[in-house]
Amino acid sequence: MLPWSFSEEAAAEKYMPQLQHNMWVVAARNAVLSVITGGGKWVEITTHADPLYQHLIVTAERKFWRCVESGEPPRVFGVDPPKPRIEAVRIVDMNSSNSWAEFAALFRDTRQAFLDHERPKTELKALMPAVAKEAIGHGVRAKRSKSGAISFDLLETEASHAAL
Repeated sequence: MLPWSFSEEAAAEKYMPQLQHNMWVVAARNAVLSVITGGGKWVEITTHADPLYQHLIVTAERKFWRCVESGEPPRVFGVDPPKPRIEAVRIVDMNSSNSWAEFAALFRDTRQAFLDHERPKTELKALMPAVAKEAIGHGVRAKRSKSGAISFDLLETEASHAAL
């Protein structure tokens, strides 16, 4: 199960190299990633083989294996590896920062609105039929991406609305 902070799109992006490698190994044309979201929703994300991407992955894997055999440190396409994270150990007082004050006030002022926004979004996602690519009603459009993630848009509404 993936951590609650993973969206379906993030999961698909994170595991795409592994899925593509596995499809290359068994000569499969597609693969399915099974994800259980933080809300306990089970989602299947189907992806298709990408021969160019697979070629690049296998090339990088072979290069890495040569480094393992030779003892040479691997370099990703000639780029320096990322710097390790330094463990945060200090507590910093930001009271003298005007920018911090501005954004802290904005964060405090909009926190409840954010929470009020997240609940209906979750409920709307649950109401959207699994087979629907798009759902429209009451001034809101929900669209399902190829990876299965649902996004929302506000629509221009007419003067007359359906009764709730």
